[in-house]
Amino acid sequence: MQPFIPFSGSYLAEDVQFLLNPVEMEMTPVDQKEQLIQSGAKHYSEMLSQEPEPTNWHLDLFAKALDQGAVRLAREVVMLAKALSERFGDTPIVLVSLVRAGVPLGVMLHQTLRAMGKQSHHYGVSIIRDRGIDETAMDWIEHRHGTEGVVFVDGWTGKGAITGELRRSLASRTGYPDDPRLVVLADPCGVSWLAASDDDWLIPFGIMGAPVSGLISRSIWSSEGLHGCVQCEHLRQFECSRQLVDTVADCRKSLDLDAIPASQWDPENFAQLKSQSEQIIASLAAEYKISSINRIKPGIAEATRAVLRRVPEHVLVRSVNDPDVALLVYLAREKNIPITEVGDRIGQYRAITIIKKVH
Repeated sequence: MQPFIPFSGSYLAEDVQFLLNPVEMEMTPVDQKEQLIQSGAKHYSEMLSQEPEPTNWHLDLFAKALDQGAVRLAREVVMLAKALSERFGDTPIVLVSLVRAGVPLGVMLHQTLRAMGKQSHHYGVSIIRDRGIDETAMDWIEHRHGTEGVVFVDGWTGKGAITGELRRSLASRTGYPDDPRLVVLADPCGVSWLAASDDDWLIPFGIMGAPVSGLISRSIWSSEGLHGCVQCEHLRQFECSRQLVDTVADCRKSLDLDAIPASQWDPENFAQLKSQSEQIIASLAAEYKISSINRIKPGIAEATRAVLRRVPEHVLVRSVNDPDVALLVYLAREKNIPITEVGDRIGQYRAITIIKKVH
């Protein structure tokens, strides 16, 4: 097996090991990247645009979201950790966080499981839409830990694309159930194995990129060996990964853990969310004449990230005055992107961004 050295980015080494290959690459301007993606000339995972520095307003909103959401985060992480502990008994839990959005949750779960006296391991691994999970990284994990205790961690669900990718990737590997053991904080489209809620809410780490993800970029496809990433040193002064997890850990220590129940999430009870999500996506695709649903980004986190790093055409919000979409509305107005208030037409979602057709 090819030797490589796991690293932890701006996190503590005891909190996560990234199974990624740090690389240097030329950055592609956002407009050019969008053109190449939509023309099929290049896959999104073969390019990166330089991640912009967050503005003071963006940083203030992150701080406010963390201040308002830390107790909820702490409580829901405990709910998930208790559910994992119940489901796995004495089997050590191997958290495989999907880079990048899964990593902050994975760190918080790993810390909480440790505090509960439960043995766990935590790795950050790449998964790429249309290309699958990093097979080299999974070989490395399975060689050390087997598959019995492996769970996959992501931050939230949008329309379920990554769940489908995970299912396809694991079908060719042995030792995994047909439905992936995917753990998320919020599952508005009802496709996870375990979640704390089905709410589309302002998850603090959903509105920030590298500074809250260990200072690494989105992962880069590689046909040989580990998938890659770029270490975002230009954003070091804005690093807040440790601030996030430390704040949540402090909140957890002040909670009455015995009073917090394990998450009772049962995927069968949320099947209607998946159906409703599919109907909303299909309806928007017809209304806006969208041939590829990859251009529809539902949920506050996905909608905000799309405005930050893609070329959006339209932003739909349930209510323009919803404080949880304040950053999204601010960014859209800054870029002169039309914002439409649509009420309950977007169902369980509070925001959706539509990517512009540029090819």
